[in-house]
Amino acid sequence: MTLAMTWQEWVQHDAVGLAECVRRGDVSAAELAAQAAAGVARINPAVHAVVEVFDDVVANPLQDGMDPTGPFAGVPFFMKDLGPTLKGRLQEMGAQMMRGNRATADTFLTGQMRRAGLNIIGRTTTPEFGVCSSAENPAVYVTRNPWNPEYTSYGSSAGTAVALAAGVLPLSHATDGGGSIRIPAGANGNIGLKPSRGVFSIAPAASDLTGLVSTQGCQSRTVRDTAAFVDHCRGGAPGEFMPYWMPPEPYSDLIRRDPPRLRIALSHEWGDFRAVPHFVDELQRVGRFLEGLGHQVDWALPEVDFRAAFDAQTTCYISNFAQTISNLLAPRGLTRPPADLVEPINIKIWEMGLNTSFTERARMQAVFNTTSRAFGQFFEDWDILLTPITALPTPKLGTTEYLTTSDNPSVLDWFANLWRNFAYTPLTNLCGIPGISLPMATQQNGLPLGIHAQAKQANDGLLLQLAAQIERALDGQWHAGRLPQVHVCHSAEPQHNALT
Repeated sequence: MTLAMTWQEWVQHDAVGLAECVRRGDVSAAELAAQAAAGVARINPAVHAVVEVFDDVVANPLQDGMDPTGPFAGVPFFMKDLGPTLKGRLQEMGAQMMRGNRATADTFLTGQMRRAGLNIIGRTTTPEFGVCSSAENPAVYVTRNPWNPEYTSYGSSAGTAVALAAGVLPLSHATDGGGSIRIPAGANGNIGLKPSRGVFSIAPAASDLTGLVSTQGCQSRTVRDTAAFVDHCRGGAPGEFMPYWMPPEPYSDLIRRDPPRLRIALSHEWGDFRAVPHFVDELQRVGRFLEGLGHQVDWALPEVDFRAAFDAQTTCYISNFAQTISNLLAPRGLTRPPADLVEPINIKIWEMGLNTSFTERARMQAVFNTTSRAFGQFFEDWDILLTPITALPTPKLGTTEYLTTSDNPSVLDWFANLWRNFAYTPLTNLCGIPGISLPMATQQNGLPLGIHAQAKQANDGLLLQLAAQIERALDGQWHAGRLPQVHVCHSAEPQHNALT
């Protein structure tokens, strides 16, 4: 098959750039879709990032109602196999129990994406129900890190992170309930923004208030792609429980200007949690870089009861997840998750969460309130809070302690182990504030290390403005031109068995 571009040309374009090519008539949306599909075929045997490509949409980008006059003009796009649904398409949530599950309608956000001109051509991998930190169940698939396929890509937006890093396409859907946009972005070298509450709707099945900690978003390779995605896909559906806010000007305009001199706090000691020394060194190096851009940088930390906050976050996950699973069981005539179709930790979470009392949820909400107030007070004095994206190095595949296939008998101990590594992202969800992972550092194992910037509620634009300033200072070269081991620009990669 003859492709519209060489792979080297392909990866030089971000989504905004590809849309400009379509509007100029240099290439068609169908040709872009065919190139992305060819990219999947090129890298997927090595890393298994994509569950399915919609061949009919690749052949006809108008098949599912994409608006070719939208700002993205038919740029190819993947949907994470969790969250927004696509009418008539499978959504299997990384779960054997959900095999063959087909959506009957588009969700509101899907419609926003189609109106924006995003051509949804397939779905990317996720751990079972998005719960654990690696899409790594051999009975379903194993998603590998393209920088070194022996390592995890993290999750739960695993396939999206890998497809972007490997050059298949420049922009893809992701979701985040405690770091699931930002953590895999950090370990794969992408830009990952978790927006504030009140940006992306999760209608009609839930809302930002009923979902509480989970939000939608994207990963990208350029700041302007993330800004454009937020600009054109944000907004509330009819009947939202809360206002869906709009910034004073589009982020695509805002990011063209540098931010004012910012007060940036560095931190890595969060209660019981500490980053490894190399990550602290990288954080300090980034701090010096930001000082060179004219910002004030020092060490500071919100006055938060971190143990109480993480306990409350755990209660939220367990109780929310139990109800999610119960809602999936009933239509299938099931009273409990089948042990041969659902991973053991997820069954234990379901069992534990069913017994959550209103009193426990009320206590949880009280801690959410005090934690949010503490972060809010902190951001009266500081503009940005900067941490590593994780506290510990990215593990190799097969590190079962992070997986829902784990045989840990205690749900609480399993979660406590997660927090030791994923210490810096979950409270952003708890507070409903924005956080972004920027590919500014490197781990000792050679994998990328995201640097995590947080800001006060509705200051998403400031995070993107700072990110754009950094991107300009780096001449757009987040990785100094380095590419992962598995990438569309390389010759065919060695294959891994998808079930190992």
